[in-house]
Amino acid sequence: MLEPKRKTDVASSSVGELEYRGFREFLEQACGIVLGENKQYLVSSRMKKVLSEFKLGTLTDLMHEMKAGRIRGLRERVIEAMTTNETSWFRDRMPFEALRTKILPELARQETKRLRIWSAACSSGQEPYSISMTVHEFQMFNPGLLTQEVEIIATDISPAILSAASRGVYDEPSLARGLSEERRRRYFERTPEGMRVTQSVRDRIQFRELNLLKSYALLGRFDVVFCRNVLIYFSEESKRDILERIAHTLNPGGYLFLGGSESVTNITDVFEMIKLDGTVVYKIKKKPHYTFS
Repeated sequence: MLEPKRKTDVASSSVGELEYRGFREFLEQACGIVLGENKQYLVSSRMKKVLSEFKLGTLTDLMHEMKAGRIRGLRERVIEAMTTNETSWFRDRMPFEALRTKILPELARQETKRLRIWSAACSSGQEPYSISMTVHEFQMFNPGLLTQEVEIIATDISPAILSAASRGVYDEPSLARGLSEERRRRYFERTPEGMRVTQSVRDRIQFRELNLLKSYALLGRFDVVFCRNVLIYFSEESKRDILERIAHTLNPGGYLFLGGSESVTNITDVFEMIKLDGTVVYKIKKKPHYTFS
């Protein structure tokens, strides 16, 4: 008796050049991410689960269904699978130290009622929660100095990852990545679901869906922006666009944190580089000459 024909396992089969080229074009158009040459294995491994979830056989089938638009949620799930990256608490440490020791004291002296911080591409939430913990620690060790309300806006392209991040519940392996025992005791409480970030830390944060290639008009203005380890995935043109639109969201004298391997050099001249406590931060020096929506 003949065995039934099996669907191809995309993770164990090679992705054809035409398939890969089409997928690269889709991903760049959808969210700005530029895949380099010879990343077929990355696509295969990340799409394996998506193909299984939607009962599709090959990457060609997936591309066909995305173009047809017949399967609800497929496009969003593909983008989520390709953009969700590993992260950790207080990643690289020094940007958070600079925020606590240099930037927050400066901002605390301003005569404003509210300070606003944006965590762009916040993924599973560790960065905005780390920022909120940093704010609390500054207030704890400097009582009465930071009297302004501090609001943190955390954005990501994936609704699913934002939903998980907003719950603030993490398992033991997640907590082990960059979180000290002292902070774990201070900022987490045990629940039946796992360890949850305390209410006071969560209350400072609003999670919102945002594609960095789309409009920032509804975000408002910020004093500090964290856009770390994100620009490396974009084309040079998209990097310039994102950086200059971020500059437009910053208040005069506002600060931008990028990842350790990222820089504004040879991309835009609206920021100046400043070294603070062993890390690099960019301070806005002039607005772009045009207005972004």
